[in-house]
Amino acid sequence: MTILDQFDLKGQVAIVTGGGTGLGHAMAQHLARAGADIVLAGRRKEPIEAAARELQALGRRTRAVVADVARSADVNRLVQEATSTFGKVDILVNNAGGGPGTNKQMWEITDEEWHQWIDVNLTGTFYCTRAVIKQMAERRRGKIINIASGHGYRGGPGAYQYGSAKAGVINLTRVMAMTYGREGVNTNCIAPGYFPTPEREQTPATRGAMDNRWRFVPMGRGGTMDEIGALALFLASPASDYVNGELFLIDGGGLAGGFGPWGYVPAVAPKAVS
Repeated sequence: MTILDQFDLKGQVAIVTGGGTGLGHAMAQHLARAGADIVLAGRRKEPIEAAARELQALGRRTRAVVADVARSADVNRLVQEATSTFGKVDILVNNAGGGPGTNKQMWEITDEEWHQWIDVNLTGTFYCTRAVIKQMAERRRGKIINIASGHGYRGGPGAYQYGSAKAGVINLTRVMAMTYGREGVNTNCIAPGYFPTPEREQTPATRGAMDNRWRFVPMGRGGTMDEIGALALFLASPASDYVNGELFLIDGGGLAGGFGPWGYVPAVAPKAVS
């Protein structure tokens, strides 16, 4: 086996949630370029169908499935469609998520607002994993890649739901690794720093904070789509077969020193208590 053979995904099938745009799109592209067939999931039909057409142009078999990962019925349908189309699922990338900070105080957060972002980030990761883990364990082969955030490592003003959910994703990764490692399933976690995307750069707050942001990243820049795609490919490939339960910060060293001023990425601080 050559070094390049260790990154060959031919014959494998991957589900990438939130795969129509941004980091999910980049990770799906890298898996497809390595030979995997791809099932893209997302709440919006147009982005995932456009992304699927791009992957088909690479010669990959693809399927675009509209699904909300916070709804277990949607997730079960997603995995059923993937399995009926391709016969199996080898790789799961739990990328779907989101949820900015808020300028509300904790006592102002409603039950619905709490559950909205806990469900899409943490519960959705659980639902998707639950739907594929049995078939992976039975075949004694599977790669699960959870996407967390630096918010899961440190507190951020007003990031009640997002920070809590991403911290939960990190520990869910550890639990999965401990439970299913001997069943041939590798579970690992990526915590991205700031990766400029066309979607993010359209916001005035993001554009205005750009120069200030990089002052606090040791490498002096944001990440690129190729960089996070390559890490996802490593974790999905045979090259990482002995990597399990690990947490990969990919942030240019942003959290390496253990201290940095909040606000080097756009954030909304809570209003002062009167």
